[in-house]
Amino acid sequence: MLETKTELYFIVNPRAGSGKTMSKWVPAEKELDRLGIRYVTEFTDHKRHATSLAYEAADKGYRKIIAVGGDGSLHETFSGIIKWCDENSGNPEEFHLGVVPIGSGNDWIKSFGIPNDSEEAVNLIVKDSYTRMDIVRVKSADGKTYCLANCGGVGFDSHVCKRVNFLKERGFRSKLIYLNALRHTALHLNAIEVKVIADGKEVHSGPVYSIAIGNGKYSGSGMRQVPLAEINDGMIDVMIVPKIPLTTVFRQIPRLFNGTLTESREVKFARCRNLEIVPMNSAAADFLELDGEVEGRLPVSIYVEDGFINALKA
Repeated sequence: MLETKTELYFIVNPRAGSGKTMSKWVPAEKELDRLGIRYVTEFTDHKRHATSLAYEAADKGYRKIIAVGGDGSLHETFSGIIKWCDENSGNPEEFHLGVVPIGSGNDWIKSFGIPNDSEEAVNLIVKDSYTRMDIVRVKSADGKTYCLANCGGVGFDSHVCKRVNFLKERGFRSKLIYLNALRHTALHLNAIEVKVIADGKEVHSGPVYSIAIGNGKYSGSGMRQVPLAEINDGMIDVMIVPKIPLTTVFRQIPRLFNGTLTESREVKFARCRNLEIVPMNSAAADFLELDGEVEGRLPVSIYVEDGFINALKA
């Protein structure tokens, strides 16, 4: 029988936060040492490494696994835990998922009220301050199943993320990366024709500029595309921007930040446990982003799984 380990297991992404990880992680480590907390630290050295490290940690008996980085690091760590549970008949409810926020966006933490401060986050982890988080699954056209911790999207969202990741891979680390990606994507924006089916009911058929999928409500460094989303309500929130004049699209931008997008007559919303996004032609077989990572292509089937994982909260 696998022995459950009581130590905290930290997975550190040294490239997070525009390369400022160590300047923020070292004070957090000192706080752990000051409090006499037993912990293990592993560093990632390539993309998807956090997923394999989280899997290995789960396999060794660790049940409190913490990502040190941004939303991408959290996504990979969460995926590794769920993958281990799938392959070993494990129960996600035994796991505690946390983050020491050092990324550039840090949107996942906003749904839980976690301060954007590494030492304060460590103190929450030490206090065992956790709540339930829904487990959202995404089955893609590539035959793989992915996990969504926070927010995802198709169309504008996914192309912005792809551009951001493209710039990061080429060594850019400025916060202007996101603005660059927004501008570049807006200038090259094309609608795709899809069907959106929520709990078996067709809620949209035709061209769209963007579809946002939310377990949590925050994305893009504080935008609220799905402002009513709750991370433990057993539902997926969906926002659809149909093909409308771009001037009308741009007029909705303030609503993205003040939480009033649901009041707009120009966009559509749905809430469901099961969601399908189906391309209506080959050109619409767009790629998907999940928690800022490009994962899979349309068509996709997205659903909320029974059960939960314990997630850090303030």
